[in-house]
Amino acid sequence: MCKKLQEEKVFKDPVHRYIHVRDQLIWDLIGTKEFQRLRRVRQLGTTSLTFHGAEHSRFNHSLGVYEIMRRLVSSFSGKPYWNEEDQLLALTAALLHDIGHGPFSHSFEKVFNTDHEEWTRMIILGDTEVNKLLREVNSNFPKAVAEVIEKTSTNKLVTSMISSQIDADRMDYLLRDAYYTGVSYGQFDLERILRVMRPQQDQVVVKQSGMHAVEDYIMSRYQMYWQVYFHPVTRSSEVILSKILLRVKKLQNEGYAFKQPPIHFQSIFDGAITLQDYLRLDESIMQFYFQSWQDEDDLILSDLCKRFLNRRLFDYAEFHPNERMNDWPKLRTLFQEAGIDPDYYLVMDSSSDLPYDVYRPGEEERVPIHLLMPDGSLKELSSQSDVVESISGKKRTDHKLYYPKDLCELIDDQQILGEIKSIIGFG
Repeated sequence: MCKKLQEEKVFKDPVHRYIHVRDQLIWDLIGTKEFQRLRRVRQLGTTSLTFHGAEHSRFNHSLGVYEIMRRLVSSFSGKPYWNEEDQLLALTAALLHDIGHGPFSHSFEKVFNTDHEEWTRMIILGDTEVNKLLREVNSNFPKAVAEVIEKTSTNKLVTSMISSQIDADRMDYLLRDAYYTGVSYGQFDLERILRVMRPQQDQVVVKQSGMHAVEDYIMSRYQMYWQVYFHPVTRSSEVILSKILLRVKKLQNEGYAFKQPPIHFQSIFDGAITLQDYLRLDESIMQFYFQSWQDEDDLILSDLCKRFLNRRLFDYAEFHPNERMNDWPKLRTLFQEAGIDPDYYLVMDSSSDLPYDVYRPGEEERVPIHLLMPDGSLKELSSQSDVVESISGKKRTDHKLYYPKDLCELIDDQQILGEIKSIIGFG
């Protein structure tokens, strides 16, 4: 039995009003240095350059996921299929699910070939304050928590509560990201969904009477991805961020003499990054380097850092690679002839999302949302909902070309400039 606090602790929260903590373990985990580090990692990376309010951190998102999970397990108490002993496992996994995220997570991971899920596992199982607290529950508890988060646990019910097509993680980030970006797309009736969710042997299901609330949730997710997460301005800033990191990596490999050496990245460059090195990286560290590298002698690195810090982002145009196969190499050649390095200033980027999917044997498993019918049977959501059926399994992809219009307009050779304009289509 988990030790309870003598007095309940609460966090004031703009999304859930209050976040309630009653377990000593949860309170202690929040206080660890590994969890406090999440205050210095923003939830939406560079999105604040598009939606200026999006400055919220993975710290407050993690608390939000915990709070949704707390309310969910409270509603499950005494219901069939729910094991009360799993409550602490569910709450802990919800709280720690994002603890391995690094600064500007996805751009950082692409360049340095790291995986936040693997770092989450290492933080939970390694020599950390988090691990020490988890082992006080029992010696197997850290492993049980890690397996739920990485979706390898035999406890499929708890896993589905934190990672499925309708889970505590998604429900919090949609509401939270919508709140902080100031958009209305991500709003849905959380209270209603929590009231109609029911535990089953292998997953959480939704009472048939709550189907319309789930439809609203799925459409909210669809809109948030295309209006916020894949916004072309945000993607432009991510492109520049990635190119900064790639340039630094290249310069380091070439023996370039930095005015401000990337000391915090050294073990990454050496291919021997330790857990402690990783935990020292946060967005304040990254911003320090970007500020410093504005003054580097390398003109590309200096320019990219100035662009990122001062929001002088790349322009963009529609550019489908399959339809423009001959244009891409020609554009790269034109940029080279104009003295603009296409490796850093010409980028094709694609974004895609699958708003809802049914399970297809042989493919990556996506456990579908099931409705609990009045007769006790289960039916897959899209078989009952015309709204969900219309988007089920339909993957939408958006292709953009990113380029520095300001540099293009400085090209002296009018023939080269004209050809670039005709391909990209800017005036």
